[in-house]
Amino acid sequence: MSGSGQGSQVTAYRSTAPDLSGRVAVVTGSTRGIGLAIAHKLGAAGADVLLNFAHDEAAADRALASLADLPGRAAVFRTDVAEGVTALCEEVRRRYGGLDIFVHNASSLRPAPALGTDPGTLDRSLAVAVRPLLVGAPQLAELMAGRRGRIIAVSSSGARRVVPGYAAAGIAKAAMESLVRYLAAELAGQGIAVNAVAAAKVDKSDGAIAPAVAKAIAARTPGGRLTTPQDVADVVSLLCTDEAAWLQGQVVTADGGLGLMAG
Repeated sequence: MSGSGQGSQVTAYRSTAPDLSGRVAVVTGSTRGIGLAIAHKLGAAGADVLLNFAHDEAAADRALASLADLPGRAAVFRTDVAEGVTALCEEVRRRYGGLDIFVHNASSLRPAPALGTDPGTLDRSLAVAVRPLLVGAPQLAELMAGRRGRIIAVSSSGARRVVPGYAAAGIAKAAMESLVRYLAAELAGQGIAVNAVAAAKVDKSDGAIAPAVAKAIAARTPGGRLTTPQDVADVVSLLCTDEAAWLQGQVVTADGGLGLMAG
């Protein structure tokens, strides 16, 4: 999506990472795509990362192997986070004793228009987006006591704009962004910063985006290309730094400026 000059600049930028040595991170839905990119970024910054996954053990094994040479240590834990966030927190306590960073990336997407979305699909999307943060917040706060706590939710432009076929997920992401604001207000006094990172269409290099669509989106994006999982991971890692402690309840949009454009 970009010329070789731009690509080399991006690579050079991404060779740097904030120092998160000694911190413990959990990333939900982290065995592929955006979640895996976030796990890589945090591990490269020195954090020990626990990758959460629900179903695909083979993907989890591949993800764990891909993090093996990073400064931070990596491990995996299987649970459906919509129902198993308590088990996930208990595993963190058993394994690490505490937690510094919780990135909620897991989501449920069954494409359908609003008029064609059944209640079960919406219920599942809401459960995955909201329940881990709502149910898990008291446990996360306890695990983060005395630490520089960060809770970061991965959202989407579909929470605020109409994306065809994205009704249930968009509604769920909008609810999650609202919850981020409520949690931020209640946890800031405990030294925990709660924010979200939103992206537009993400190029995961899996062929899911038709070439013509990708070309059109890149042409409309001021940055000249589609957003990548690494772009989202970069912003997440910035929110984990000490310097970002005063950001509370914000939705930071990583889209290369696409959301600025009319039409």
